[in-house]
Amino acid sequence: MYRFLLTRQWVILTLLGLVLIPTMIELGFWQFHRHEHRVEQNSLISRNLDAQPVPVTELTSPGHTVPRSDYWRTVTATGTFDTEHEVVVRRRTSDDDRIGVHVLTPLDLKDGGTVLVNRGWVPAAPNQTAFPDVPPAPRGEVTVTGRLKADETTGSSGIKDLAGLPDRQVMLINSEQQSQLLSRTVLGGYIEQTEPAPSGDLPEQIARPDDSSIGPHMAYAVQWWLFVAAVPVGWIILVRREKRDREQAAAENATAEAAEQPEPASA
Repeated sequence: MYRFLLTRQWVILTLLGLVLIPTMIELGFWQFHRHEHRVEQNSLISRNLDAQPVPVTELTSPGHTVPRSDYWRTVTATGTFDTEHEVVVRRRTSDDDRIGVHVLTPLDLKDGGTVLVNRGWVPAAPNQTAFPDVPPAPRGEVTVTGRLKADETTGSSGIKDLAGLPDRQVMLINSEQQSQLLSRTVLGGYIEQTEPAPSGDLPEQIARPDDSSIGPHMAYAVQWWLFVAAVPVGWIILVRREKRDREQAAAENATAEAAEQPEPASA
């Protein structure tokens, strides 16, 4: 009664199940690795945010690439804002998903050198070619505290670096680009300002990164592995149902054939 498994329909169904099992196992491990990466990143964020603040020059220098281990480290920098060379970074969103720009202001350090400071988010100008209304940075010497971030690139951010933008508008926060525009050395990476707070509502400072949510990746991994278990179980159920249906059909055919046979003549 199991010869039906050799039919084309059942061969295809069986092969499909054999392909699905390793595929779903791999998808489960992919989601599991994403879960592990998220947990590791949360630990890194928490550890670096809780670390004691250090001068920015202890963690970066001109041309330095900020390593992942230093992302979100709290740093301080003392100097004077160079508002003349302030730029805005296009297509950035606020905490409530409004489209606007980030305000990027060079800070000339007291002991020499320049570091870029992301002062936060402001609405974009109605006309995209115009420079938006940006609240002025504090005058005179100021000590800035914030989170150290690495230079943005198209590869790391997924943001295309467009050419021909209006004056003082950029797509990426990149110290090398700004160093060329400023014609002076700039420390690698940039500071995401947290202190001092703005005197008004703007710029809106960048929110603290989330270090508590682990996302749905572990649940997705378990879901894929449950699907793996469901494939052979489902295959067995279908086989048994097919066998039962065939046996029932054979029995009905036998009954019908017996009913059609003529009764033997009586003596």
